[in-house]
Amino acid sequence: MIKGYVGNETFENALDLFEQIDIELDDVTYSIVFNACAKLCNDRAMKIGKELLAKMPENYRNNNITSNSAIDMLMKFRDVESAERIFRSIETKNIITYNAMIKGYVGNETFEKAL
Repeated sequence: MIKGYVGNETFENALDLFEQIDIELDDVTYSIVFNACAKLCNDRAMKIGKELLAKMPENYRNNNITSNSAIDMLMKFRDVESAERIFRSIETKNIITYNAMIKGYVGNETFEKAL
């Protein structure tokens, strides 16, 4: 349901529904909510996204899909330092991980870091 809201670009509805969840989240849900927060990028989204990231279990932190979504979200929040910290913590990076960082650096106009 959350993915449907995100797919239809009704990000506030996605976050409303997310806040009602009272079960353990899986890696897919983390990624979808990080994406919704990145797209919305307002105070509420930043609060939810950063709180969710802080609560994320350690076993998801090395999941490239989840970590890439978190990096994208943080870069859109203009929190380059936190995105870099997650990037450094990923043991096995893939091309999507590097692209998330490069895109984030460009979006934050730190072009020298993108090179």
